[in-house]
Amino acid sequence: MRKWVTNFYYSFPIQLLLLHLRSNLILIGIWIILALLISDNLASLFGAKYLFLSPEYLGEVNGWSFFILGFWFAGFLMAWNLTTYLLDAYRFPFLATLEKPFTKFSINNFIIPLSFFVFYLGHIVYFQGYFELKSFQEILLNLLSFIGGGVLLISVMSAYFQFTNKDIHNFVQKSNKPPPDLMRQLAPGRPRVNIETIRSGKTTWRVDTYLTTSLRPRIVRSISHYDKSLIYKIFKQNHLNVLVVQLASFLFLVLIGLLMDNPYMRFPAASNIFILGGMIVSIVGAITYWFGRWRLTVILLMLVGINYLSKFDLFNHENRAYGMNYETSLAKYDFENLANLSFPDYVEEDKLNTEEILHNWHEKQQEEKPKMIFLCVSGGGMKAATWATQVIQQVDKRLEGELFNHTFLVSGASGGMMGAAYMRELFYQKANGKHIDLYSPEYIDDISTDLLNSITFAIVANDLFMPWVSFESGGYTYYKDRGYIFEKQFNENTHQALDKTLLDYRLPEKEAIIPMMFLTPSIVNDGRRLLISPHGVSYMSQTPIGTAKMNTVLTDAIDFTRMFKDQDALNLRFTTALRMNATYPYVLPNVHLPSVPEVEVLDAGFRDNQGIMSATRFIHVFKDWILENTSGIILIQISSKDKFDDMTPLESQEGLVGSILNPLGIVSKILSLQDFEHDTNLGFIFDLLGPDNFDVVRFTYRPTEQNEEASMTYHLTTREKQDILDAFLLPENQRNLEHLMTVLHLPQ
Repeated sequence: MRKWVTNFYYSFPIQLLLLHLRSNLILIGIWIILALLISDNLASLFGAKYLFLSPEYLGEVNGWSFFILGFWFAGFLMAWNLTTYLLDAYRFPFLATLEKPFTKFSINNFIIPLSFFVFYLGHIVYFQGYFELKSFQEILLNLLSFIGGGVLLISVMSAYFQFTNKDIHNFVQKSNKPPPDLMRQLAPGRPRVNIETIRSGKTTWRVDTYLTTSLRPRIVRSISHYDKSLIYKIFKQNHLNVLVVQLASFLFLVLIGLLMDNPYMRFPAASNIFILGGMIVSIVGAITYWFGRWRLTVILLMLVGINYLSKFDLFNHENRAYGMNYETSLAKYDFENLANLSFPDYVEEDKLNTEEILHNWHEKQQEEKPKMIFLCVSGGGMKAATWATQVIQQVDKRLEGELFNHTFLVSGASGGMMGAAYMRELFYQKANGKHIDLYSPEYIDDISTDLLNSITFAIVANDLFMPWVSFESGGYTYYKDRGYIFEKQFNENTHQALDKTLLDYRLPEKEAIIPMMFLTPSIVNDGRRLLISPHGVSYMSQTPIGTAKMNTVLTDAIDFTRMFKDQDALNLRFTTALRMNATYPYVLPNVHLPSVPEVEVLDAGFRDNQGIMSATRFIHVFKDWILENTSGIILIQISSKDKFDDMTPLESQEGLVGSILNPLGIVSKILSLQDFEHDTNLGFIFDLLGPDNFDVVRFTYRPTEQNEEASMTYHLTTREKQDILDAFLLPENQRNLEHLMTVLHLPQ
């Protein structure tokens, strides 16, 4: 028994595992990070697990997407084996005496990769079965495809090593000149693992048995009769292979980034993460090889250097608003100019223009004092986009096509506005004579089609290496990045329906063919809102008292078209405006506008996730017209998040760390804080218009009891999508639909 335990402990696989735990914790950490991503314990808000468990290629999750994913997972595995072989093979001189030493090293280096592989496949099976509702046959096909892709990559790499890696018998038979020690040339300060080191045995780890290529244990034989210089040559020649693999991975990642316009080159994003992971493993291994114990210092210095270089324009291509002119004089963003933009004459001019739109809307109505609808949609990624589209379709169907005819203004944030904008465009196309079934489920499919894969693909394959490739839009040149690919993929998903400029919507809104729409991204610089509309809306920049009594209140919003008039504001791509309104941090890049100082914007949800702020201020400004010409306002709130969350006791956070973090918990409740403010505004409007002239109708997505709430990402699983669609049938939403019919005086 004791001998068996000794043999097990001194087996090559166990000794390699112990060596990794002692010396290669950074490399093991990469496996751990991948496992955390897959298990949804890291980056869950960004939907990282979907990339690994439901990979998409050409818009489909199938055998091909899993085949590509398996291929590059094997690439990551090979990078791990090459790097650890480079770092640690010299500790096991007996390897050099074996045929195909790298192959045998990789076979014995199986414990960590195999554990991860089993863990990964288990999560794939569960996710595909439970969340994607796949059959056993489909899951089996995906798994076999994944494994097949891995086998192909390993076969290709094995063929390469077959021709490039020599074992000791080749050197005995031929007096080969040893290959150049490229690593030594690149790192002349590193102590050489030379013949004397190997001969002394100071770095050698005891190994009694190893696994052969047939997975049978074999006893390690003595190497004392071999010339130590030959053993040294065996290890030395593998440095070139490591360098070749590192360079090939980097060039491939850059290449697919350059070709990201081609949908065939947009591989599943997780495959690019595996490629990037392999590069990181190789780079960390190379730094460790070159600098030994100084590796952490070198890595930190590299990060500091990269951060410093990114401050220069040459290495920092900030995302811009496509269609705008950055080459002309820049807009001034200061208190003086903000005050000028809210000048009473401008406000009055914009109010008169909007009143003309109100009159055009009124002329379309079939009664003298109709109800006016304000549509407020919440943010929340693909979940919100799908929910908004579903509610608009179903409500309009019950209203027999009258929803957008009664609606004057649409406001909101993020994904919800993407869905609302798509439905508004389809309504406009139908009004222009195009044959469109507004209630077709294909539009739900369009708006719920994955965007996360393309975004992550661009981050990994392009943005991390700084976007160098340019493109033209609206007569101006910009750099491609994840913002660009987001718009491109979104346009592809929606069949180019929204591939327009802001100016294209000016006349349809002016003539009240379609409702007005306010997009209101948040300004990072000072927290103000940017009001994007094809019309002047300076009356929205502050409460009415600010115009009547100057300097009474602060300007809390900026009229986009007035602020950037000289920078071609109306030439802004509409999809860019939607993206600015939906810029979740890190997932999409903050947009930098042509101003001094430079204005930077992100998601509207940070100030007004429901669109209530925009709607209530508009009602406040035009209350007199509304009371005179309508029978009241119906504010339809389409929310992808339940207002009534469960109470979470702070006592659950125990210990010193919990007590320190407790006071910061309110920061994470930004949406709940907004709800409180929105309810206050709604109460104010209720008092302003009177109880008979104001109604609020809410349609709220709430997951069914057997399902978890859909995530706030740009990806939906089949189960999540179905759960969102089914939520419209919940009793509360059906009661609210009947209430809407009642206040509109329509037959139920």
